[in-house]
Amino acid sequence: METKIGIGYDSHKFVEGRKLFLGGVEIPYAFGLFAHSDGDVLIHALIDAILGALNLGDIGMFFPDTDPQYKDIRSTILLQKIPDLLSEKNAEIINIDSVLMLEAPKISPYIAEMKDTLSQVLKIQKAQISIKAKTNEGMGFVGKKEGIASIVVVLIRIK
Repeated sequence: METKIGIGYDSHKFVEGRKLFLGGVEIPYAFGLFAHSDGDVLIHALIDAILGALNLGDIGMFFPDTDPQYKDIRSTILLQKIPDLLSEKNAEIINIDSVLMLEAPKISPYIAEMKDTLSQVLKIQKAQISIKAKTNEGMGFVGKKEGIASIVVVLIRIK
């Protein structure tokens, strides 16, 4: 057996007129995230982390933002393809550790639901998923409430 680590990062700016999705959960807020898909930075970073651990490139290689079929698609639909990729590589997720960087909205009331959603889609236990939220103490685009960023690290086992 072999273990591998992958890291993913994503960020999107806030815009009016869109719903906000994080970790597959709709969060009530005045703004959504500008993106070709629904802009779910947590899932995008998670997909990148898993693809990186599998040495398969990044999210843009699998779901290009130039492809109209992915316009406004829910990121959970993209994430549903990942268990098959893991299976093809004879791999399984050991642990996911993630950070959402945002000043607003407060997401602590939604973390349990995010874990439920991600564990169901990835077919893993909720105990294998960590989701943390951090502010940027008023600094940079996150601190100025212009957008959200996420970093995800994943540990996988190749059987």
